[in-house]
Amino acid sequence: MTERVYVAGVGMTKFEKIQSRDWTYPEMVAEATGQALADAGVSYDQVQRAAVGYVFQPSAAGQRALYEIGLTGIPVVNVNNNCATGSTALVLAREWVQAGLADIVLAVGFEQMTKQAMAGDGTIPKVTTVDWHMDALKAAAGFSGAPMTAQFFGAAAAEHMLRYGTTREQLAQVAVKNHEHSTRNPKAQFQDAYTLDQVLGDKLVSDPLTRSQCSPMSDGAGAAVLVSERYVREHGLDRAVPILAQELVTDTGASFESGSMIDVVGAPMARAAGRRVLETAGVGIDDIDVLELHDCFSINELLTYEALGLCGAGESGELVESGATTYGGRWVVNPSGGLISKGHPLGATGLAQCTELVTQVRGNAGDRQVAGAQLGLAHNLGLGGACVVTLYGAPGTVS
Repeated sequence: MTERVYVAGVGMTKFEKIQSRDWTYPEMVAEATGQALADAGVSYDQVQRAAVGYVFQPSAAGQRALYEIGLTGIPVVNVNNNCATGSTALVLAREWVQAGLADIVLAVGFEQMTKQAMAGDGTIPKVTTVDWHMDALKAAAGFSGAPMTAQFFGAAAAEHMLRYGTTREQLAQVAVKNHEHSTRNPKAQFQDAYTLDQVLGDKLVSDPLTRSQCSPMSDGAGAAVLVSERYVREHGLDRAVPILAQELVTDTGASFESGSMIDVVGAPMARAAGRRVLETAGVGIDDIDVLELHDCFSINELLTYEALGLCGAGESGELVESGATTYGGRWVVNPSGGLISKGHPLGATGLAQCTELVTQVRGNAGDRQVAGAQLGLAHNLGLGGACVVTLYGAPGTVS
């Protein structure tokens, strides 16, 4: 039997509005990594490898990000997988441990974003990471002046409404729920509740999505220390959280063959990754207690409900409206506030999801604790395209 890999420590900064805090990316990484190392009870000189993820910083920023923490000569691998970067760093770290290459490894994700980096220089090269997505959007809905990612997901929302009768109110309810959850999270970028009328009446970004249904640009970092099962046994780490299953998948022809914008924005990847994770762990979606889903836009949370099997196709609007995905319901989805409210520094998002779920299954989430949480599932998506689904179990499980 393959030995499990455990998360021994986690940490993250507060996610901040871009350029609102005077800090450098090595400073934010030091803050998150320091928390993770302290949580794990290890020092940096015990770490044998590090995977460091980011999207907009220069080449080899991963090494520079760790200079203030230590210069120990370990292998540092720089990771960039768009919005799935943080979870991809986590995948790489887990694989190192599982392969027996190291007993203690570090996964880090960070971002210091700018409007200029997100907007680019206004030119569109012949080949981009999302040129196939743009071709699909052009065929399905044409282009508008909205940010390109908002156009992708706005078109997917319009398609879902047309195909299944999903309402604007149901889309907005995702944001209402997640903004309310964020009032319990001191590390969330936004910590204010919104009424349904406020979400619906907010500035339109890409029809039917309003501003409070869209994740903001954010700065911040997250980190996790992963260790081998042997290390857990030898050191009696009773708080270590097992990674029960994890899958990284990329686009197949299914993402583009149908002409559906729902498929273009990642639903096939989420279905494949989710199915494999549940099969590997031998559990069903009804066994999961708490989920952190990649709600970059409200529609994507609804699409992911369907992809992971929380409900059938076209039923996600009714599911969120019923209260099934908040406290007191069948699952609690995005207790952190999700990307919409917690924030979305691209390279850090997957590690922030890890931090939230590890905290939840340990029972240490305070006011946002999901009662009796034993299984937590994370879904981290990047267009262009990658999807990582990870299942965490409660501490004390040693195979």
